[in-house]
Amino acid sequence: MFGLFSKKSQLLAPLDGSVIAIDQVPDAVFAQKTVGDGAAIADVTGDLVCAPADGSLEMVFHTNHAFVVKTTDELEVLVHIGINTVELKGQGFERLVEPGTAVKAGQPIIRIDRSVILGAGLSLVTPVVITNGALLSSLEAAVGKTVKAGQDMLLSYKQK
Repeated sequence: MFGLFSKKSQLLAPLDGSVIAIDQVPDAVFAQKTVGDGAAIADVTGDLVCAPADGSLEMVFHTNHAFVVKTTDELEVLVHIGINTVELKGQGFERLVEPGTAVKAGQPIIRIDRSVILGAGLSLVTPVVITNGALLSSLEAAVGKTVKAGQDMLLSYKQK
């Protein structure tokens, strides 16, 4: 009965693709949850990477390959576009929103040039992790589902 009133919230998929478990990401830092827990998007299609929730764009890496959104309920969500994409030094990534800006779930943050990223032999598997997961009592991923950016749930969670 006491759990009845626990609010379940969600993060939307930042990209179109299929959801895989975080431990399936081909990068040990993410697979071992060193950065945080979450899920990843594989089989990425499209060229826009969107905010997973309403909040503030706290940080965009100078190479534009990753960003952090602080949600309205204080979660810090890291979206890391591809694996080892920092090696491109920003090539193939266009920033659409500046840090410090309020964002809405589904709002495009980065435009990617898939041909540059894939042409460099890099993976577009995109981890989405909650870096301050100690705030959560539960976290579930939509593993196995095909998702549309800004429309479909990627992660659902309850806060403590």
